[in-house]
Amino acid sequence: MEKDQNINTKNQETELKEHTFEDKSEETKEQNFEEKSEETEKNEEVKEITPEEKIKELEDKLIRTFAEMENQRRRFEKEREDAFNYGGFAFAKETLNLIDNLERSKQILENDDILKNTEALKKTLEHFDIINKDMVSILEKNGITPVDSIGKKLDPNLHQAMMEIDNDQKEPGTIVQEIQKGFMMKNRLLRSSLVAVSKKTEKKDEKSAEIKKNLDK
Repeated sequence: MEKDQNINTKNQETELKEHTFEDKSEETKEQNFEEKSEETEKNEEVKEITPEEKIKELEDKLIRTFAEMENQRRRFEKEREDAFNYGGFAFAKETLNLIDNLERSKQILENDDILKNTEALKKTLEHFDIINKDMVSILEKNGITPVDSIGKKLDPNLHQAMMEIDNDQKEPGTIVQEIQKGFMMKNRLLRSSLVAVSKKTEKKDEKSAEIKKNLDK
């Protein structure tokens, strides 16, 4: 009998504890819910924007939109201008091959021993010069002009040095020979000039001393 009473007492205590735990859990849930509700209300209060702020935000968006539109307009104008000015860039560059071939043909005829000092060669070269001048004139009318080279200092933006030539009369780096003429298309380089530049003549004594020094090593 006493055992049954003890068991009942323990069961009652267990049920009381479980009920108390459930009550506390419910209270904790309610507290958490109330705290979250308060936080949500605070966040909503923070997120609220005044009419002045809304107007300011719309003004900023409008300014950014106009700035983007202006940038796009400028890019379009630049692309249109480049297309108008340099649309024939590739074609113009290919056209320069005609001038090169004409110059090579002229040099071949001039070096031909059979044709040298003949009237036929003289007339042929005169016609070549006329054709060359006409072609250069047509190019110039379309904004394509030759690059100045002879006697100028080497400019990597315009010239490409192919060789050095001993020349004590010119300052080192001066262009003394033009191997292939360069051209500009308005403000853009169409083709670099292939040139030879001057260098100081090496003295034999200095050269011999340098060779001997290398041999001694």
